Amino acid sequence: MTDTHNTLPKLRTTVQAAQYLGVSPKWLERDRMNGATVPFIRVGRHVRYSETDLAAFLSANREGVAA
Repeated sequence: MTDTHNTLPKLRTTVQAAQYLGVSPKWLERDRMNGATVPFIRVGRHVRYSETDLAAFLSANREGVAA
């Protein structure tokens, strides 16, 4: 039996994700309603954001950085 506990991404609530990104929770709610530029996971009625996805979103949206 393989232990996958260490490979699961840490999930954040909308409030925690908003703090991480430096935006308001309302901004994330509007983003979800308008097509979700920030990937999210729905767990039942709850919305969660993977730390890995949040970091990738920030990295993909960097500006003014030479490649």
